[in-house]
Amino acid sequence: MTAATHSTLFPRDPDGSRYSAPLSGADAVLEGLDPEQREVATALHGPVCVLAGAGTGKTRAITHRIAYGVRAGILQPSSVLAVTFTNRAAGEMRGRLRQLGAAGVQARTFHSAALRQLQYFWPKAVGGSLPRLVDRKIQLVADAAAACRIRLDRGELRDVTGEIEWSKVTQAVPADYALAAAKAGRETPRAAAEIAQLYAAYEDLKRDRAVIDFEDVLLLTVAILQDRHDIAEQVRSQYQHFVVDEYQDVSPLQQRLLELWLGQRDNLCVVGDASQTIYSFTGATPDHLLDFRTRHPGATVVKLVRDYRSTPQVVHLANGLLAQASGRAADHRLELISQRRPGPEPLYTEYTDEPAEAEGAARRIRDLIDAGVRASEIAVLFRTNSQSETYEQALADAGVPYQLRGAERFFDRPEVRRAIANLRAAARFGGNDSRLDDVVDLPSQVRAVLSGEGWTTEPPAGSGAVRERWESLAALVNLAQDFAAARPGATLNDLVAELDERASAQHAPTVEGVTLASLHSAKGLEWDAVFLVGVAEGMMPISYAKTDEQIEEERRLLYVGVTRARERLHVSWSLSRAPGGRPNRRPSRFLDGLRPGSTATVGRAAGGGPGGVERGFSTPAGAAPRRTRRTPARCRVCGRTLTDAGEMKLMRCEDCPSDMDEGLYERLRDWRAVQAQRSGQPAFCVFTDKTLMAIAEAVPDDEHELARIPGVGMRKFNRYGAEVLAICAGQEVAEEEDKD
Repeated sequence: MTAATHSTLFPRDPDGSRYSAPLSGADAVLEGLDPEQREVATALHGPVCVLAGAGTGKTRAITHRIAYGVRAGILQPSSVLAVTFTNRAAGEMRGRLRQLGAAGVQARTFHSAALRQLQYFWPKAVGGSLPRLVDRKIQLVADAAAACRIRLDRGELRDVTGEIEWSKVTQAVPADYALAAAKAGRETPRAAAEIAQLYAAYEDLKRDRAVIDFEDVLLLTVAILQDRHDIAEQVRSQYQHFVVDEYQDVSPLQQRLLELWLGQRDNLCVVGDASQTIYSFTGATPDHLLDFRTRHPGATVVKLVRDYRSTPQVVHLANGLLAQASGRAADHRLELISQRRPGPEPLYTEYTDEPAEAEGAARRIRDLIDAGVRASEIAVLFRTNSQSETYEQALADAGVPYQLRGAERFFDRPEVRRAIANLRAAARFGGNDSRLDDVVDLPSQVRAVLSGEGWTTEPPAGSGAVRERWESLAALVNLAQDFAAARPGATLNDLVAELDERASAQHAPTVEGVTLASLHSAKGLEWDAVFLVGVAEGMMPISYAKTDEQIEEERRLLYVGVTRARERLHVSWSLSRAPGGRPNRRPSRFLDGLRPGSTATVGRAAGGGPGGVERGFSTPAGAAPRRTRRTPARCRVCGRTLTDAGEMKLMRCEDCPSDMDEGLYERLRDWRAVQAQRSGQPAFCVFTDKTLMAIAEAVPDDEHELARIPGVGMRKFNRYGAEVLAICAGQEVAEEEDKD
């Protein structure tokens, strides 16, 4: 294969026909890599995009890439910054690099890298010490709610905190929250106006207390790098080469930080898989990965499709899931090719009810362990944490040790502990509880008590903590119904004793155990045997997934679950919730045409195609490769290179003559004052004076011209663009009520 780029750093053989090894010993790093992985490892210059399917060795490819560059003398270890999303992944990357002889390379999360820079440059950029970083913002949100006289329970506190985090990583300020949430189709836990009020109060509290939160680390780093060109250049002189793992999960804020780190350079390698985008609710978007070739036309694109993790049978099911997908991510999916020996076919099992499904899974797990499979190499994966209790009980009954990942044990959850305490109090003093006056049977008594904790006959809309809390309480209600059916005449005291026994049995410490995890928390992990449970309509896809985009993310979530399995995969569902219930459930639509006896959904043509390499735009022989660089901003009057942010907005030097339409500028200022008054924010938050001057000088005729003006971002364009263009056209803008 030819090298990815032409460079004097890759010395040619005397005949000039091919590249020789830059340094003896560097080629040892390439041993054992497949052709596509080797292509990643040797493509050391210019933009590189690695589309890596599940189990295709992406971490191996990028760590060998860095190590090859270091051992070849092309990359200085201190000049490389590798960025990923979890401390675990960053630690694993550092360990691999040390083993490969590339110690000294920085491998960090976005937040860790930004925090180091912020701590170092804060005294120079702002002065004094960096404000204290709060580990958990939920108490601040609670204080903000108290200041606004809004009562939030524990679940709502978690949900509102999540909304604030989403707003910050998508760069939406409090005044824009309602519009941004509506555009994103988010199910808000409270009225959007209330959340915006809480968000604003939260930001005020942070300023008053001189503290910053996790998202501020990125926001403040971005602000300093944008405003202080000298600091930005210092960072860029330190880091010359960037590698970003899990690029499909970057948020708009992280992408902006990456762009500032890069400046006008293009020594960037990104790695990702759009088919594993499952965190859009946190602000992650695969658009940056899918648009990489558009932003960098000269990029080398390498597709890794050789799956070293899973058997051909598991890979066939994974490919089949995505073959029925739709949407942009599906258009770029990768067709995996297993490199392992054949294994057993995936098993599909239908059960009459959920307890039977859990017992069936526990029996099969017991058989696997008895056959020699380690418990730690087995996982039970479910859609929501509320499903765990049934499987905890079934495994405990089967004598199988287990451990929970990414969730509290069911009986350790705050709402469960509180609910049991209330049931115990009702059992002791029920005669004085008016809620129990008109109820006789045990299930009705439990429903009456738990209604005070937030249980309702219908689940709440949307997802998040409120939904999970309701599901925990609903699990107790269902347990009470099953208990009463099994023991007619049982009392609240009997139920509480049963709950205590269950909690005691499941608190036994375990070291080697089966993993119980939600599909989201299983990302990045793998096991020999995986049990995908509850794969029925209403749970997979989840009932509150309504839009096409939400449905497709649910499909990708199941795909992630399937690709966690190395050898054995068990897929199951139940026809009813409880024994004797109506069998009105059906298997997930995602299994149509894949499980035996089902009708196939019309498939789609392969989106990603085979593995391999796609070069950027070709260049004449011997010519330098074409790179994507930003053209320096120059004054449109005198031609001088502009560096000041204000001058760059105007596209001219401050002292150069202006052809601004003074009348238009004043009309824009009057309009801005009205907008600021309506939204309750300073005028500059609508548009700065420099942006209004730039608009008055350009006098845009259409949306395209307006969008090109610096300072008119997409958010402001969507909100104000139509009115600004109307003013530029000399039209009167009606002073209607605020659209928010």
